[in-house]
Amino acid sequence: MDAKTCLEKCRLVGVLSFATVDGEGNPQIRCISAIHFEEDGFYFFTARGKNFCRELLENGKVQILAYTRFKEMIRLSAKASPVPEAEQEEKINRIFDEQPYLANVYPGGTRKIGIVFEVKNAEIEYFHLGVNPIFRESYTLGAGVVSEKGYYITDSCIGCGKCRNNCPQSCIVQGKPYRISQKHCLHCGSCYESCPVGAVRKRDGKGKAVRKRDRK
Repeated sequence: MDAKTCLEKCRLVGVLSFATVDGEGNPQIRCISAIHFEEDGFYFFTARGKNFCRELLENGKVQILAYTRFKEMIRLSAKASPVPEAEQEEKINRIFDEQPYLANVYPGGTRKIGIVFEVKNAEIEYFHLGVNPIFRESYTLGAGVVSEKGYYITDSCIGCGKCRNNCPQSCIVQGKPYRISQKHCLHCGSCYESCPVGAVRKRDGKGKAVRKRDRK
């Protein structure tokens, strides 16, 4: 699996969920299929008058989710940018050519109300629930950066095995200290909650550790 394959899977899914946050801090999700894919990213169409467009123009932050019939989750954390004005018409026409239904939504010249954004830089998370043990891995698109998530076991481990006994995916390996196989971890936190000495630490998404007594 790699970033290119993840993009191809997103293309085959067709309809992707785009999550943003509005001006009042409320989560917003839209399903978008007006998309053109390329090897190094993709372009998508929306109308300039939509709240979705305003939210993207304000900061560009977006999470994009695809879920396949094989129980694969592909999530992109990205920043969407408007395509340069000189390229807008060409990109709009390309998307309309590939998605004929759009001519019913925006007939004739009304497609000019649209704007195309591009996603070229992203963190991609691949998560497969349809295999045993489950499989997860992260990749980058363009200048995207992988954020460290999940749990790890420190040298404070006393080797009691409670974390391993409570792991639903049996992805904890015995040792000094015990070790979590990150590619098979659910990030469920069972090991974190069951460790009697606080040897299991949670990463905050930026590579920093969160101790059990610090969690909220």
